[in-house]
Amino acid sequence: MIRVLVADDQALVRAGVRMLLQAAGGMEVVGEAVDGAEAERLAAQLTPDVILMDLRMPRVDGLEATRRILAAAPSAKIVVLTTFAEDANVYAALRAGALGFLVKDDEPERMVDAVRRAAIGEQLLAPSVLRRVVERALAAEDVRAESTPAAHLTDRELDVLTLLGSGLSNNEIAELLHVGVTTVKTHVGAVMEKLGLRNRIQAAVVAHRMGLVDAHFRPITRPAP
Repeated sequence: MIRVLVADDQALVRAGVRMLLQAAGGMEVVGEAVDGAEAERLAAQLTPDVILMDLRMPRVDGLEATRRILAAAPSAKIVVLTTFAEDANVYAALRAGALGFLVKDDEPERMVDAVRRAAIGEQLLAPSVLRRVVERALAAEDVRAESTPAAHLTDRELDVLTLLGSGLSNNEIAELLHVGVTTVKTHVGAVMEKLGLRNRIQAAVVAHRMGLVDAHFRPITRPAP
């Protein structure tokens, strides 16, 4: 059973999400928050598997709540909810460590799928979206190469980091390197841990800062299979 916390200041939205997820089966809404402060409190109290976080809420907004929750629990799995995909706060939340985002008028099936994927830690971003987020992060200089201990990475981990910087999925990386997806997941986890990163967005930014990937998201040196 996937335990979900829903944070949204609109009661109708919370009720709709609860009905949708519980009807889908295998999911339970264990808490509802009306603002970011309550979301932070309930996240610590309930330790849900997935948090659906509205960005626009009173008192403490979803972006600040996302930052606070991830600072306290870096492994928390947050999917942000937004009215507009181009909301600047969406990109800030993703850079902070959210796994992805949903636009509120998306098809209901997308929310169900997103919750299931987020529960296993899967990034919820198409390559095109990942690139936009990385480009914004690079422009803001959110991550600097000198802060990344690249020397601690193995050659294969550097290969994986390079391909993360190109916006590739685990399946695509596995195919290029001729290894299993489970092996790729192991390498991705090691890269994240060694570099102190929360998600693939931060890894992609680091890859660019380290010069592993060019401005067109192409590897500078193609990893060997």
